Amino acid sequence: MEFYRGIPPLLVQFVMTVAFSFVVGLEFRSYHHANDYKLHFGSTRTFVLIGVLGFILYTLDASRLLFAVGLFLLGGLLLVFYWRLSAERLFSLFSTIFALLIYLIGPIASLFPSWFLVLFIVVLIMVLGEKTLIHHISDQLANEEIVTLAKFLIISGVILPLLPDQPIAPMLPVTYYRIWLAVIIVSGFSYLSYLVNSYFFKSRSLLITGLLGGLYSSTAATVVIGRRAYGLDGLSGRNVSSALIMATIMMYIRLLAIIFVFDRSVALQLLAPFSAIIFISLLAIIGLLAVRNHTFELHDVSDIKHPLELSTAILFALLFMLFTFLTQYVNSNYGSYGLKFLAIIVGFTDIDPFILSLLSGKFTVSDSVIVSAVILASGSNNLLKAAYAIALARNRSVLFAALWLIFLFVISILYAFKKVW
Repeated sequence: MEFYRGIPPLLVQFVMTVAFSFVVGLEFRSYHHANDYKLHFGSTRTFVLIGVLGFILYTLDASRLLFAVGLFLLGGLLLVFYWRLSAERLFSLFSTIFALLIYLIGPIASLFPSWFLVLFIVVLIMVLGEKTLIHHISDQLANEEIVTLAKFLIISGVILPLLPDQPIAPMLPVTYYRIWLAVIIVSGFSYLSYLVNSYFFKSRSLLITGLLGGLYSSTAATVVIGRRAYGLDGLSGRNVSSALIMATIMMYIRLLAIIFVFDRSVALQLLAPFSAIIFISLLAIIGLLAVRNHTFELHDVSDIKHPLELSTAILFALLFMLFTFLTQYVNSNYGSYGLKFLAIIVGFTDIDPFILSLLSGKFTVSDSVIVSAVILASGSNNLLKAAYAIALARNRSVLFAALWLIFLFVISILYAFKKVW
């Protein structure tokens, strides 16, 4: 470490410029050979010289006038090169833009932290080396998904910073900022699950449906799996029950991740009980799948609803405010015990807005009460999923999973009220 500190920063920046220009030049040369391009702007040595030129001109003149002149001259050479390409009916700007990016390596090495320089070089190399993958993704990705991603960036990067961070009203002790932040986080988790479901696991096993669907919504995944199990015999129960339990495991993982974003103290207190539930549920799945049986592998190809629809976001925000109002009213009039019974009732609806309203609102309740309410809401939601599974499947294939979800509900009740008493 002492040796590294003794090296002049200018030398480090110069060596990094030369080394990274050389590495990108090698990849650029391989790229052109692999694609059999006859015309290209220079090779490895040319890229090194462009990188050194940018570094020297940037360092020599503090006003950056020399660097600007060098950029202008390089741009002129690239313009002549592009004119030559266009004469051959080749209109790609790829080589010319890459040469300009190499010219910027020197200033980036001087101005930015080393991690950013490394990230910049990695992006350049990946753009060169992953042409086939990039084309495959662009061909598979629907135009609607690009528009959807743009909407998500707008609601998270534009609308969110503009919202006020003051309580809305005495009976709604939550801010517009926190409401919209909750919408973004929950929608982000759901959107990630939607993309993976849609583009990587179009024809998936029931277990994968439970895993990815649980990240989206464990209740929705239970409904899908329950409908799929309708008409199956009891011999398929191990596959179906494993998928249902997996959806619930993902619910606990998703809740823990979301709660960690809003309140780290509450998340740390929930870590032990949630981890215990996840662990014993995984053991149950392993036990189910380890038993040899001669059932066929079940697959699911059903689509899930797009999570970033405007109506979905508005409904979530309205539910968030409703549960905030109910929580404030119940807590003010009935105290912590009333809040716990409210949590049990809310578990039969959508628990995400309720839990996030607990974490975002300025209520006069302790962290231990919030922890108990979260456990109760998630536990009663398991009871709802057990009822859904039985009602939709109407056979013994979901019996083990339903009993397991009821078991989780019972231990959640016992744990939460024992914690208080």
